[in-house]
Amino acid sequence: MSQSLVDDQAEAALGLARPVGSGSPADPAPPAGIRRVLRFLLRRPGLLLSAVVIVLVVLAAFWPDLFTSQDPLKGVPTQNFRGPSGSHWFGTDELGRDVFSRVVHGAQLSLKATLIAVLVAFVVGGLLGVVAGFVGRWVDDVLMRFVDVLLSIPALFLSLALVTALGYGTVKVAVAVGIASVASFARVARAEVLRVRQAVFVEASRSCGARWYSVLGRHVLPNAAGPVIVLATLDFGTSILSVSALSFLGYGAPPPAPEWGTLISDGRNYLANAWWLTALPGLAIAATVLATNRVARALDGEWARQR
Repeated sequence: MSQSLVDDQAEAALGLARPVGSGSPADPAPPAGIRRVLRFLLRRPGLLLSAVVIVLVVLAAFWPDLFTSQDPLKGVPTQNFRGPSGSHWFGTDELGRDVFSRVVHGAQLSLKATLIAVLVAFVVGGLLGVVAGFVGRWVDDVLMRFVDVLLSIPALFLSLALVTALGYGTVKVAVAVGIASVASFARVARAEVLRVRQAVFVEASRSCGARWYSVLGRHVLPNAAGPVIVLATLDFGTSILSVSALSFLGYGAPPPAPEWGTLISDGRNYLANAWWLTALPGLAIAATVLATNRVARALDGEWARQR
């Protein structure tokens, strides 16, 4: 009996027999998680389109030169009020500036303000909700009464009051919008902490003598974070609208900064002869908001049901 035959029999006995064929290992298949995500996206063209829109907006915010090489602040007076064309996709404004380049570079300012607003609402609101839900007793009563006061004030009015007190500017607008959204995050975080705190595994952990910070960090927070993250995705679209509204009213970055709300505000005086100055930046805002809401809806229920 040859040595190769002996080796084959030994491998077969150990469950290590080589695959039949050429003897070369097969190409590794994609992980099951990646295949599930791809199948989930391909079955929902609207969700796939929304994800593409969000990716394009993020790329425009961080690398605007990928989309345009024109200076958003430089105008050519002889080319003012040119309609959308191959050389100027979104036309030109009253000073001959390319509107598409201004929308692309304006994504950086608007997205920066939106991220700050969502981060402020997520951190402050989540902290209030976690403390109120986990500690309970009089702490819960005091914090929730404060949250009720915030909920009783319309978010836009509260943002206007805060930005008037803080002053003008992109960051101050973002902080004002974030504080106005704290109440909703606090409510959701508190409800989730109360739900998880009464779970069987949390009671078992406490009965085993685990410290309160260990229970909070290892059990409560990881299991209560999901709905709060989904709310942050939903609030992203709402914050874009709020930041754009305050910029439209003149509270954002001073001209000639191309914030999305400022672009619409500047173009409203020329609606009769240059509709693209307001319609196309408004379409960019609407597409971004709808895309983020679609992704948030998928994260909220569709993905969980698919799994």
